[in-house]
Amino acid sequence: MTNEFHADGKTVTVFGAEQRNVPVVFFNAAGNEGEKVYAACRTLQTPPFALAAISHLNWYQEMSPWVIPPIAQGSPPCQGGADAYLAFLTHTVVPEVEKRLDGSISYHAIAGYSLAGLFAVFALYRTGLFSKAASASGSFWFPGFVAFAAQNTMVQKPACLYFSLGDREAKTANPLLKTVEVNTKKLETWYRDSGIDTVYVSHEGNHFKNANLRMAQGIKWILENGKI
Repeated sequence: MTNEFHADGKTVTVFGAEQRNVPVVFFNAAGNEGEKVYAACRTLQTPPFALAAISHLNWYQEMSPWVIPPIAQGSPPCQGGADAYLAFLTHTVVPEVEKRLDGSISYHAIAGYSLAGLFAVFALYRTGLFSKAASASGSFWFPGFVAFAAQNTMVQKPACLYFSLGDREAKTANPLLKTVEVNTKKLETWYRDSGIDTVYVSHEGNHFKNANLRMAQGIKWILENGKI
């Protein structure tokens, strides 16, 4: 069963809306991959949950925490609209999803791939709403993010954090993208040493290989780990 609504030009599709007293994972999608990610979760026998997939995002604006220039020729700049989007997510999307689930939610989690994986972790520094987070192939090459994470405090420590990366993602000529593996491992170690149940998973392949499956594996892990 799915449940769909529209707000601010975005489509929010709730998979598993018929379930009650389950976690809800808010998944910021690059396209319309919510259905495929939810199907992969079911194939992996993920514990019962609802997936709220938000699509039609202004990706380079709404998933980026601050402005940076294009990272390669032909790439758009990141416009730093994450705070504004997070306000929309928490004040508009989350309440509407809760209403459609009759308020029967055990906890909220957040998940994302690529820039949305970066956003999932950034969100924890701005709101205590999300109890768990999964970042698959997160864009932790993003300039200044590791320093931001170390110098700031999360609103509330999450019960667990999941990081994954393809083993070929750092094998690139782009000097900025080369930092993604080192930075992701730094963050995983930082959070684990801070007392958060944290894991880093390495997958075979580049950034685009088995993206939906990788995201589903991250969601499965956070649902099975971390005490609430």
